[in-house]
Amino acid sequence: MTTIMYGIPNCDTIKKAKKQLEAQGVNFEFHDYRKDGVSDTLIKEFLTSLTWEDLLNKRGTTYRQLSDEQKNNLNEQTAIELLVEYPAMIKRPVLVHNGKYLIGFNQKQYEELN
Repeated sequence: MTTIMYGIPNCDTIKKAKKQLEAQGVNFEFHDYRKDGVSDTLIKEFLTSLTWEDLLNKRGTTYRQLSDEQKNNLNEQTAIELLVEYPAMIKRPVLVHNGKYLIGFNQKQYEELN
């Protein structure tokens, strides 16, 4: 049974998700986007189960600082390039648990992990 959480450690949502997994006794690895990096291969792996639209955090300051041209020309390829360049734009956390991908933190979903 493999569980990997992807994100940025100082994110409040990541902290909540980690706390929930620890409370449930779920062993997991943590992949820190800033220390461990983000590659187009990793993003494409995410996209085997998630859509680029779901992966892209449009609420964050990084997205809001993009030019109108960048926002208007978003497609899968440009999104991959932006997510590799600006990992803070990836919704957090991305949790891979037994081959299932969860995005964001939903306590009920986490409680149902087995």
